[in-house]
Amino acid sequence: MTHDPRRVILVTGAAGNLGRATLACLAQEGATLVAVDRMGDAASLLPPDLPDATAHLALPGLDLLDAASCEAGIARVMARFGRLDGVAHTVGGFAMQPLTEAGPTEWEAMFRLNLLSTLNIFRAAIAAMRPAGRGSLCAVGALAALKAPAEMGAYAASKGAVLRLVESYAEELRGTGLRVNAVLPGTMDTPQNRAAMPGAEPGAWVRPEEVARLIAFLLSDAAGALTGALVPAAGRN
Repeated sequence: MTHDPRRVILVTGAAGNLGRATLACLAQEGATLVAVDRMGDAASLLPPDLPDATAHLALPGLDLLDAASCEAGIARVMARFGRLDGVAHTVGGFAMQPLTEAGPTEWEAMFRLNLLSTLNIFRAAIAAMRPAGRGSLCAVGALAALKAPAEMGAYAASKGAVLRLVESYAEELRGTGLRVNAVLPGTMDTPQNRAAMPGAEPGAWVRPEEVARLIAFLLSDAAGALTGALVPAAGRN
């Protein structure tokens, strides 16, 4: 698989499990990285073993729930590099609650974390990428968006909305050189999930590194024929 070493790829959720794995995978491919997270500081967001960290950009404190903050962040990327070739949006939220208990506050929280964050960063990025006539964006959905499990109504609905957003963007951008796809992980093998489900078998779960490789593929030229794809990553369940 060949890659343009000048590619500038923005990864949201850089401090999270999937964000870190995605940055590491893209770094191995020689991409120029833009690490975005609301938490942390510039020194902590980029992979520690980069040969030249100054060639990359960290944007701590970016609020993906605020459209203006996303636009300002993308403007900094363009001012620094003059291009943006890809976006891996790994930010999201998860909650379990019976529908009889989940009220408007819980539903709104899921839609803000999962749908609004995707909409804000994609809108800002697409506006910057479109004049160049090239680029790829990848969202993170969930297998639960295809069939909602019990007590995950708000989460599954919000992730389902992300998939519809991806499909709509893909259709609207056909012929522009921009592609929009999504990966749909099952339960990921993270320290948080192991602590929350001590009786489960994590060997059956999908690893963040595996999802990261799918994201990197969807962002690459090798996936140039794919747009509007919803790629499941079910692990070994």
